[in-house]
Amino acid sequence: MPLVSTKEMFKKAYEGGYAIGAFNVNNMEIVQAIVEAANELKSPVILQASKGARDYANPVYLKKLVEAAVETSDIPIALHLDHGDTFELCKSCIDSGFTSVMIDGSHLSFEDNVALTKKVVEYAHAHGVTVEGELGQLAGVEDEISVEHHSYTNPDDVVEFVTRTGVDSLAIAIGTSHGAFKFKPGQNPQLRFDILEEITRRLPEFPIVLHGASSVSQEYVKIIQENGGSMKDAIGIPEDMLRQAARSAVCKINIDSDLRLAFTAGIRKTFNDKPEVFDPRTYLKPARANIKDLVKHKITEVLGSEGKAV
Repeated sequence: MPLVSTKEMFKKAYEGGYAIGAFNVNNMEIVQAIVEAANELKSPVILQASKGARDYANPVYLKKLVEAAVETSDIPIALHLDHGDTFELCKSCIDSGFTSVMIDGSHLSFEDNVALTKKVVEYAHAHGVTVEGELGQLAGVEDEISVEHHSYTNPDDVVEFVTRTGVDSLAIAIGTSHGAFKFKPGQNPQLRFDILEEITRRLPEFPIVLHGASSVSQEYVKIIQENGGSMKDAIGIPEDMLRQAARSAVCKINIDSDLRLAFTAGIRKTFNDKPEVFDPRTYLKPARANIKDLVKHKITEVLGSEGKAV
């Protein structure tokens, strides 16, 4: 099965009350683990690469890894650009075979965000590629994204933004946050479901996206801490809130930090338990296995997408 667009994926997800996991990829082991988990559970999946991932892995290598994943599985897989910040970057990804791109103009004024997003949409749609836009800003740090203050999405802006740009999905800010250190100690993470409900009322049947939705597994945080790491005060989004969001208009949930934690926990524990190890295969295998287990958990307990690859 070739790479697919997110358009049909999101339509089925919206109607079925589940979300598609959009997992960030950086190397072979991460790609393998995500796709093996999704394939075994018959779940559609989105593999997404940031600008930083493309710079790290080399765009050609990364694309070939995804092609290998497609060749060795029989589930719908979309390849998505995460947080594209320029028209040129989005164009490069579209021209190289991505089936979906995100243009993040959320740091711009409303009018400039509209203009940039519309430009990307026009080029993408001419090439059969779907586009995700963003309104509102998530605080936090992850990859090359760094935002100090959170800015909730204003429901008054969404209809105009979607209508004028022609985007296929919209990332909104309702309380999620980038990175593993999403909240200060003592803070009680809460998602603004009132904003989500109002946006859904104004944009019925329109796919909504949540960024910064890692739950920061305390199991992996504990392993990292016990094996020489420093992850004090790492807190994420409660999974029951994400499952509630997935049952509504949220069709795509981004997960990156949780993958990093699982991978790092596997490597740190191996190094601590077996200090004589220097074969990368020995310490990357448990790291890969951790990601596979994590993705399976997300598919069944958070996304609700098991068995939806039909």
